[in-house]
Amino acid sequence: MSSLRILVIEDDPNITKILSLYLEREGFSVMTTDNGEEGLRLLEEDEPDLVILDIMLPGIDGWEVCRRIRKEHAIPVIMLTALDSTHDKVTGLELGGDDYITKPFDPQEMIARVRAVVRRSADSIRGPRLSFSDFAVDRDQRRVTRDGEDVHLTAKEFDLLWLLSNHPGQVFTRDQLLDRIWGYEFYGNIRTVDVHIRHLREKLEPDPDHPRYILTVWGVGYKFEGRPST
Repeated sequence: MSSLRILVIEDDPNITKILSLYLEREGFSVMTTDNGEEGLRLLEEDEPDLVILDIMLPGIDGWEVCRRIRKEHAIPVIMLTALDSTHDKVTGLELGGDDYITKPFDPQEMIARVRAVVRRSADSIRGPRLSFSDFAVDRDQRRVTRDGEDVHLTAKEFDLLWLLSNHPGQVFTRDQLLDRIWGYEFYGNIRTVDVHIRHLREKLEPDPDHPRYILTVWGVGYKFEGRPST
């Protein structure tokens, strides 16, 4: 983990200095910029392993930067902002942010969040592509196909499917799924997991009312049944 490269997009020089100091002390390589346009350029040129993204940026704001990142990349994003309303936190996570931290923050907590996000993003025990009889999942392209046709999944639906399908037979509680997919803290109803599971079944299962892949373990959570054919 110590060789990972982190891109910090933050317009407050003091916060950038603190982040760089603590991240480099932990052995991370750090790139910094104070605006979204430059951040997107660095993202394309240097391909960092994780982005720490301020929301209130000059020019292109963090919301738009996150949208553009998610269109092309599966790089983990930690959103950093002074906006602390529940609505803003949920918006950040739904845009594809992997975690959401409000200012002021404890640098040691930030390091813990970085490590947790990196661990979740690397949590794939198989190859970059999984094929089943009814659909295929491509991690690097963040693409799902069924009978040769693209299946549109939201960022969280894809992450949820990838996690479950990479651990066939393993039962995950709702709390575990919230931690793995939605992040260190989740600001919303725990039943959001059930909603995402239902949407996945509707999009992927031959018979959503009698699923063959994404199964409910009553009183516990969910598990994935089925081994990849390749």
